[in-house]
Amino acid sequence: MQRSTRQQDAIIHALQKAARPMSPPEILADAARDVPAINLTTVYRTIKRLLEAERISPVALPGEAPRYELQSVAAHHHHHFRCDRCSTVYDVEGCPAGIGGLVPRGFRLRSHDLVLYGTCKECSRN
Repeated sequence: MQRSTRQQDAIIHALQKAARPMSPPEILADAARDVPAINLTTVYRTIKRLLEAERISPVALPGEAPRYELQSVAAHHHHHFRCDRCSTVYDVEGCPAGIGGLVPRGFRLRSHDLVLYGTCKECSRN
């Protein structure tokens, strides 16, 4: 990976501060507080470099563009919650017990993803 830049530092800081998966436009909005001249092209270019360096990981939700989270978060098993109103995605710790029991007889489970959908705390207040 190339040397660290103010833009890269602002993007990493945005992901650290949010502590949740973020879309490139969300990253831009937050990083622009530290580096006002940053643009979406720079965000995508930096995401690509951070992915290649394995400092961030993509979070794929069915039918949506990927979001990104720090590799340190992605390294431990967790799931996600997506708010129906604001589309924000949050990390959910833990895993349902007995999920392996859902696998049909004779099949072998390699991995699983679980996405919960509903309304986040902030949107529920409104």
